[in-house]
Amino acid sequence: MAKEKAVEISKKILKITGQTNAQLGLIKEGDKVLLGLSGGKDSILLATLLARLKRYAPFNFEFKALTVDYGRGGEYEYIFEYCEKHGIPYELYRTDIYKILEENKREGSVYCSFCSRMRRGALYTKALEGGYNKLALAHHLDDAAESFMMNLTYNGALRSMPPIYKAENGIFVIRPLIFVRERQIIDFIAKNNIYIAPDCNCPIMWQKDDKRPFAREKTKQMLKEMEEANPDFFTSLKVALSNVHLNSLFDMKYLDKQD
Repeated sequence: MAKEKAVEISKKILKITGQTNAQLGLIKEGDKVLLGLSGGKDSILLATLLARLKRYAPFNFEFKALTVDYGRGGEYEYIFEYCEKHGIPYELYRTDIYKILEENKREGSVYCSFCSRMRRGALYTKALEGGYNKLALAHHLDDAAESFMMNLTYNGALRSMPPIYKAENGIFVIRPLIFVRERQIIDFIAKNNIYIAPDCNCPIMWQKDDKRPFAREKTKQMLKEMEEANPDFFTSLKVALSNVHLNSLFDMKYLDKQD
């Protein structure tokens, strides 16, 4: 294996992710973790962090990075090279997801959610086959904020992305980057001059512009404007998502009961 080349991770990212793991116990002694590695900036950072944690953590765990190939080809060589350089166990998993998407798509529909479910299903399959008890995803705080606002404005639900949850198949899904800001990840990629494929091998990037989802981009812009108006907005939102007063909302399951 090629000698590892040093990668600089900011002290702030290390502090945030270290505290997150310590407080929530995302990765513990004896865990076997499968990482969904798309090859985008977020999962590249998470793979780098897990490799570092493997070297320095006062507990033992196993992990492997797995890229789901959708069956239409993609740019994967840079992922192989990065993982080899930095001691990251890696596998490319070939699937027929793109073919299934094309066979089942409806006119005028956006298949992001369908694709996401199929990709998650592929990750679950490999996790169960390999005896992994945890699946690590690289969602960050901006993703959680976007999810919350999209559910609020489009789906009529108060819902976001938890740092950890147990799937029906028994695997725990963990998000070690959930309190990291996207701009910190962008800075990590830029400072280390790490190459990222332009489309990150995402099927939606193969579609015409008018077939791509608009809700997320509109939500990103809305959040940007809210942060510009209130620089502490994301800090407040993070605290709010950890400070839920269920009986102050309208869900009858949580309203105070009368005698």
